[in-house]
Amino acid sequence: MLSLRVAILTSGRFHVCDLARELHLLGHKVVFYSCLPSRRTRQFGLPDRAARSLLPWVAPAFLMMRRTQGTPLQHFGERLLIESIRRVAPRRIVACDVFIGMSGMSCDAAAMAREKFGAAVWIERGSRHILSQQRILDELEPANSRSAVSDFAVKQELADYRVADRIAIPARHVERSFLQRGFDPAKLFVNPYGVDLEMFLPTPTPPRGPPTLLMVGAWSKRKGCDVLAEAWQSLSGVHLIHVGKVFDVPLPVSARFSHFTAVPQNRLSSFYAKGHVFVLASREEGLATVQLQALACGLKLVCTDRTGGEDLKVLVADPSIITVVPHGDAAALAEALMVALEQARSGSGIRDSLGASRQNLSWAAYAQRYSDALIAEFSRSTRRANPVVR
Repeated sequence: MLSLRVAILTSGRFHVCDLARELHLLGHKVVFYSCLPSRRTRQFGLPDRAARSLLPWVAPAFLMMRRTQGTPLQHFGERLLIESIRRVAPRRIVACDVFIGMSGMSCDAAAMAREKFGAAVWIERGSRHILSQQRILDELEPANSRSAVSDFAVKQELADYRVADRIAIPARHVERSFLQRGFDPAKLFVNPYGVDLEMFLPTPTPPRGPPTLLMVGAWSKRKGCDVLAEAWQSLSGVHLIHVGKVFDVPLPVSARFSHFTAVPQNRLSSFYAKGHVFVLASREEGLATVQLQALACGLKLVCTDRTGGEDLKVLVADPSIITVVPHGDAAALAEALMVALEQARSGSGIRDSLGASRQNLSWAAYAQRYSDALIAEFSRSTRRANPVVR
């Protein structure tokens, strides 16, 4: 296999840390640039030679970003860190064939990598097109709220879109949001995320008791929790468990509802074991990885058309374990939940709905798809730069 020199730039871990680890295992020469110290990247499976921390050069901005999270100064802290990364990264990145940068912070380093090293530029965008995201969130929140999309973020995102040779996105609904704005489809690479299959294993069917729905994530309008609450309340005798932080939607007050604060990822399996069906009613996001976790643990999935769930159907042996409904439609969601619960409660024993398709949801499979696309694009570029003369 062709081995490429790959530089990956991000502020934190995100999914690109998993990408870096798996590309490294595939034989590519990866360098992962982030604000994580080496002890953290080591924990995620990256050897020291494949990671470079920008923290010594951006520490003041990073600390400010951390301190302002959840406060009225959140946007200021985030902007300070991004501007610091933009200044520092172009001076730290070494020679590469491919530059992969998280959207919103990468245009300067990307331009440098292209000009100095002739690198192809791939931008990672985890959510919908920034203008689509801004419109959706502005309809839900005041423009100056912490979860709103700032004008600064829009400017940075659009700059990254312009510099990109390709934009890697996780779902078809994200692709549609780009195409609706006249984006060249040839520049988009759709690749659903993976999941840690060793952490999320098939679980036993819950013991006899009430039919139970599970939702993991922020309890918010963005996640459609007001719609979820309406749909669930129409289902008699159904229990709903929520795990995560609470934002702008009040928690239901009911003996049929249980709330648990956010827990570390390695503790989530015990919650997946309690549910019959996993539900996600989001109005806006890219591809929620909690859906893959739930599927890996054997739950059926009911989700909206803005969660990325539809893209997982092609990766599983039995697409019927995933039901996709329109976002914002409580009646359609309730009907789908009722059907899924009836099917889920008829089973017994260990739940392994993925079967032979299980490995399709791994980070290794995600990275293999990415590697294949990188090599194909690199080979085409090389042929264009060095045409065969006959």
